Amino acid sequence: MNMQILVAEIIGTMLLILLGDGVVANVLLGKTKGNNSGWIVITWAWAMAVFVGAYVAVALGSGAHLNPAVTVGLMVAGNQNAIANAPSYFIGEFVGAFIGAFLVWLHYFPHWKETADPGLKLAVFSTGPAIRNTLWNLISEIIGTFVLMFAILAIPKVWSLPGPFTVGLAVLVIGLALGGTTGYAINPARDLSPRIVHAIFVRGNSDWGYSWIPVVGPVVGAVIAALLYNILLPLMPVV
Repeated sequence: MNMQILVAEIIGTMLLILLGDGVVANVLLGKTKGNNSGWIVITWAWAMAVFVGAYVAVALGSGAHLNPAVTVGLMVAGNQNAIANAPSYFIGEFVGAFIGAFLVWLHYFPHWKETADPGLKLAVFSTGPAIRNTLWNLISEIIGTFVLMFAILAIPKVWSLPGPFTVGLAVLVIGLALGGTTGYAINPARDLSPRIVHAIFVRGNSDWGYSWIPVVGPVVGAVIAALLYNILLPLMPVV
């Protein structure tokens, strides 16, 4: 176990979820200052949450995956760091997401009882479909994560701006363009760990019947992106 990567992924993913789920809480929960401020606020804050979490994780010494699907995609793409340290990444991502979601619950504690709709409470922690259809919901998560993974692999080849910032921009456009179907989990840890927090601390229906889609879909999307990237890599010019 690589403790530096483990700690970096825990803290980075914790910040990602604290800020990402935090903005959803601010928009959806009753009597908050940001109540009903809308989708644009959520997508922008999620993008910046990725930026903050990734920047901190890089500073602490990890590759700032913050996402098990990204770790799997990098492994498929042949990234030796991801292959050698996969357990540290996976554990750090799921533990960090749990802690971040718990902090959201704690931070907004007085507002849970001010929110009557249990669906809004669940939406703070986990994603759900706008139209429930297993096949098409799965396809949406596959496509969204494919875009994320391909961007993560391709951005360093052509752009010198800091990686966390450019990946944050990729998450922003994914949310704005593709997020309307399932809420763009694109990250198994982002959805599963906070859903567990909801089940333990908020309680009510955690929609476990849907929960496998934001886990399986992102992994499949990341693997497809990595495989395609490897096929195209020999064709890419040296820049």
